[in-house]
Amino acid sequence: MKYFHRTHGTPDEVLARATTFFGARLAPVEEQSRRRRFAGGVGQIGVTVQADGGHYTLVTVETNQVGESEADKLAKRFLTLVHTMADPTHRPIGAY
Repeated sequence: MKYFHRTHGTPDEVLARATTFFGARLAPVEEQSRRRRFAGGVGQIGVTVQADGGHYTLVTVETNQVGESEADKLAKRFLTLVHTMADPTHRPIGAY
């Protein structure tokens, strides 16, 4: 599955958040300047960031699993937390 999100956070902020969030749950397997990949018993999750439209960051999170898997739920939860970086009043709710 592949998910996208545009945020006002910088690429470095988003990647730091990804390392903190996924690193506590999965093992890091790849680290590049604009990409991180993590793997574990639930599957693989990749996070890619790129500048988009000047002051936005496009965040792409992809898993090697089908929708509604544990890896998929972690990916969606991460994007919800990225939303709170730009809007601290956003309440991260959801079943994932």
